[in-house]
Amino acid sequence: MTATRPRTRYASLSIFLHWAMLLLIIGVYSCILLHESFPRGSDMRADLKTWHFMLGLSVLALVIIRIVTRLFTTKPPIKPEPPAWQMLLAKVTHLSLYAFMLAMPLLGWLILSSADATIPFYGLELPALVPPDKALAEQIEEVHETIGTIGYFLIGLHALAALFHHYVVKDNTLRRMLPGKRSAR
Repeated sequence: MTATRPRTRYASLSIFLHWAMLLLIIGVYSCILLHESFPRGSDMRADLKTWHFMLGLSVLALVIIRIVTRLFTTKPPIKPEPPAWQMLLAKVTHLSLYAFMLAMPLLGWLILSSADATIPFYGLELPALVPPDKALAEQIEEVHETIGTIGYFLIGLHALAALFHHYVVKDNTLRRMLPGKRSAR
């Protein structure tokens, strides 16, 4: 009987989804920030907003796949194991990131729905989630923008923690999620 070695890295699908979602989120933020550089009513401004919506909905699709993947794959241990308070902070941060990645696209979909706007998704038009209500659209948009600002800090905290673990603590936290066939030591 052969003993199985414990997994030292996340599954390939999990690694792919992690980095693909990062690229999508960069795209979502970039589109909404860049659209401000173009005059109202211009094609480029409208195109960037459309891409913002579609990329945001792509995040929603991938986060659902990622959650399902996370339920069915093993999580490699951090070596050496961090103190309990760091593990708790990491869990709270990860749950916050998942909530962010679920809530933001859903809020965007609700904004478009309540604004009686088309919900574009790569040539498809998704159904509205709620009936038109301009006041509701404005309220949801404020929440969406506030959470978007919080998202910068969550993502930054996540990245800083990974770098802290890699360069200061020198554990395998970051190496577990890096693409390629690297050893997690």
